[in-house]
Amino acid sequence: MKFGFTVPNNFGVDDPAAVVALAVEAEQLGFDSVWVNHHVLNVGYVWDRLGERPYHDALVTLTWMAAHTSRVRLGTSVLVMPYLHLMVLAKELATLDRLSGGRLVVGLGVGSLPEENALLGADYDDRGRLSNEFIEVLDLLWTQPSADYDGHYYSFDGAVSSPKPLQQPRPPILIGGNRPPALRRVGRLGDGWHPMMLSPESVAKRLPVIREAAEAAGRPDIPVEVSVRRGASDVTPELAAEYASVGVTELVVSWNTGNTAEISKGLADFAAQHSIGS
Repeated sequence: MKFGFTVPNNFGVDDPAAVVALAVEAEQLGFDSVWVNHHVLNVGYVWDRLGERPYHDALVTLTWMAAHTSRVRLGTSVLVMPYLHLMVLAKELATLDRLSGGRLVVGLGVGSLPEENALLGADYDDRGRLSNEFIEVLDLLWTQPSADYDGHYYSFDGAVSSPKPLQQPRPPILIGGNRPPALRRVGRLGDGWHPMMLSPESVAKRLPVIREAAEAAGRPDIPVEVSVRRGASDVTPELAAEYASVGVTELVVSWNTGNTAEISKGLADFAAQHSIGS
């Protein structure tokens, strides 16, 4: 079992350097990956948690984390596709993959906050179809010298996106979500699955939906990665073993607080409990 850590860029920490410092600690302790959260505006449940306190930008924070680490994989948990300009993002992520030496893991999701979609002018009701096209185009921009696409949301000829990512054919794309449309999206378009807060039993129940969609799409080896987010306090060595037994490859833990001293201690305690880095 691999272990990852999601930094509290979404928990109102005043100094973003303190958030990055936790990623450095996680690498030093032997964690396999570090991840950032993504929202654009403090609205809905984000406002309820933070008010006007900071929610630091996902990709800027991840880039700073890349510059201060050398080994851990760098993940997004998850980028909300309808909020983002696809072609700009393709260049940003490819550049980050090159700067980090090929350590990027691209977690993508459709989002679940209609108030934020409305403020950003992003379609909420049809976000699934937009996101399917988003992933298809992202793959083309990264893998083709010149990309053509004819869809509902994206239509273009001869788009050249450069640089290409360092990882070939591209960085792994992990799809977030627990519901059937997201599961089918993993099978058809993703390299792995990145759900939140599912028990081992719930993971086992949903994996056949992914595998059926993957088989239908001619991709029988998907999902390559099953990376589950959980609260750190919930994860015992016994629970980690249960996850491994149903096919989970990584547990990504977080502490639901902006208290960086508490998280720092929690990282060290968690690493010792699970023999990380030993």
